[in-house]
Formats: sequence, C-alpha cells, structure tokens
Amino acid sequence: MPIFVTPFAPLELIRQPEQSHETLQAFDAADEYLLNQFAEQGGGTNLRVLILNDNFGALACALAAIEQPRHLITSCSDSHLGHMALKINLQRNQLAADAVNFVPAQQSPQGPFDRVLIRIPKTLALLEEQLIRLHGQLAPGAQVVAAAMVKHLPRAAGDLLEKYIGPVQASLAVKKARLLIASPEPRPQPVSPYPSRYSLEKPPLNLVNHANVFCREGLDIGTRAFLPHLPRDQQSLRVADLGCGNGVLALAYALNNPEAQLTLVDESYMAVQSARENWLAAFGERPVDIRAGDGLAEQLPESLDRVLCNPPFHQQQVVGDFLAWRMFQQAHSALVTGGQLWIVGNRHLGYHQKLKRLFRGVEQVASNPKFVILKAIK
Repeated sequence: MPIFVTPFAPLELIRQPEQSHETLQAFDAADEYLLNQFAEQGGGTNLRVLILNDNFGALACALAAIEQPRHLITSCSDSHLGHMALKINLQRNQLAADAVNFVPAQQSPQGPFDRVLIRIPKTLALLEEQLIRLHGQLAPGAQVVAAAMVKHLPRAAGDLLEKYIGPVQASLAVKKARLLIASPEPRPQPVSPYPSRYSLEKPPLNLVNHANVFCREGLDIGTRAFLPHLPRDQQSLRVADLGCGNGVLALAYALNNPEAQLTLVDESYMAVQSARENWLAAFGERPVDIRAGDGLAEQLPESLDRVLCNPPFHQQQVVGDFLAWRMFQQAHSALVTGGQLWIVGNRHLGYHQKLKRLFRGVEQVASNPKFVILKAIK
C-alpha cells in the first residue's frame, strides 16, 4: 500500500468503499500541495482549521498527526463514505478518534477559523454554498487555500473564491496540482441560491434540491425514462430507493403504492436532506426511513421486497461501474427470494449481463435509444 508522505507524518490511507486489488490512492498531489503550503506558512499554536471536501481523510489525518503545536480541526464533507474513510484512517494511523470534529455538509461549521483548506469539489454549486456559509466564520488574518488537480480545476472555482472571500492568487502547478490562495476581504452578507426547486406534472411533485444534489435544476433523463415504468404493487411491500438523490423515485412509487414501506438511502448528506424535505412535503407524517449510508451495507439480509436504483457511474472524478456493481451486490443480499431489483442504466453499460451474474432472472421492462429499464429477480 502506498504511504502518503506529509510534512507531519507518513500515513497509511485507504479509500472507501474498500475494494480488493485497489489501484487508486486515497490521496493525490493536491493534498500534498495543500499540506506543504500549510507547513510553510506556520502561524502559531491551537489554530482553528476547517477542511472542506477532504475526500478520504488525508488532510485531516495529516493535521491530526501534528503533536506540537496541536490544532483544532474541523472537517466538513457531503460524503458519508468520506466520513467513514476519515474514521477508519484515523484508527489505522493510531490517531485519536476525537482529533477531528466532523460536520456533515448540510450543516454549517461554526468558526471562527484561522485556516481553511478546500479540496475543490466536482460540483461547483457545493463549493459556492460552502463559501457562502463561511461568511462571518473567518478569524482576523485568516487564510483560505483551495486545491485541485489542474485537469479538474475550472476557472469558475477562482471566480467563486473571489466573489465570496477576496482576491485570489493562483500558484504555479506542482505535480499537476494547483493552489488558489484567497485573501479574505469584507464582503456583504451573501444570499444563497440554494436549495433550488423544480416541479413535475406526472407525478405531481414539487422537489427541493440542496446544492450537491445530482441534476438539482431539473429531472435527469435517466429518471425521466424510469418513472413511467415503476412497478405498481398495491400491497404492503418493503421497498428501498438505493442512491435516492432527492427521493423522486421513492416519492413516485409511494404515490402509486400507498401501503408500501419505504427506505431511502444515499451517501450524500445533502441528498438525504433533500429527500427528507420532499417526503415531508408530499406525505407529511407517513412513516419512512431516510438515511445517509454506504448503500444497503447496513440493511438486514432478506429484509426487502423491491429495490429501485438509478446507479451512479462515478465517484468524485473517477468514472467506472464499480459503485453500481457494489449496489447490485448489496441489493441481492437485502432482497428476499423472489424479490426484485429495478434499475435504469445507459444502454452501453451492459448492466443486463452484469445482473445475470447475480440474479436468477433478468428482464428488460422498457428501453429507448439511450436507456434500458431492467428488472432482476432473486
């Protein structure tokens, strides 16, 4: 396993979810650049440090390894898997579990902070919301430094830092990573454009979408293809929306199946917040289980009758079907014999063949030139 060499301690780090024969590292040159800059700046003891979007805990673990001077470290992320990785990596490196205060991204970290280290996320709306929430949370003389690999660094990230924090200076590229160093200046209290909202006619739903929700401005085309073909069971079945996003699949299913018992799971805290608000608006106090989690990893075996899923094909900047395959495995474990997994997927991804490796029957429910809707029977 590669060791992450930092100015403070060598670290053994793993990604989440864990995979056998993992080829990807839990850190990159942007993490290294941020930590080197932090070490060069120095700046006192007991610094109050905020870390945003620390993918697998590399930054927080490195700062937690500093024995003298100790710093007060807060990590804020929208990823449940990232939170899991932080806890696991602290333990792997014999660092105290309480060395880092974790704040899920739907909450606002409470400063004031002397240093803010930011990994620029794939979704710039998330970055914008995080910068808006920094208003009034920076201590006098605070430093705000953001980092990304150059190939993943959009110009708009610097524009957002300048708009909400202050003038920005871009560093030279080192190992294909770059820093954006913002000098805080007084700014008027910003008004957040999030959450966004949109409405559907069929089914009739008004949907709230917090900043990091996939397709927050309108229904994604995969879900649009899926909705007309959701099962109509008309009985008290136990049904999960796996990777629920704003909850639209579960909401549409629940409207047509009033006796169903729904579980909604997503690894994004902002998605879970959106789903909760949307369920409350649509169904009031109708019982439901909505939670942030590692898919169905915590679901009891053979405890579900149906699983609905529009699986992702990326984790942060990494594209692949490993998350989808893991979801299919989780669904198979959680379903009763005879239970069904319903999915929508891009035709070219070949989910039909993958599902046949797990399930005794796979049927194509519907298709169009881009998507297929599949039903897999355990």
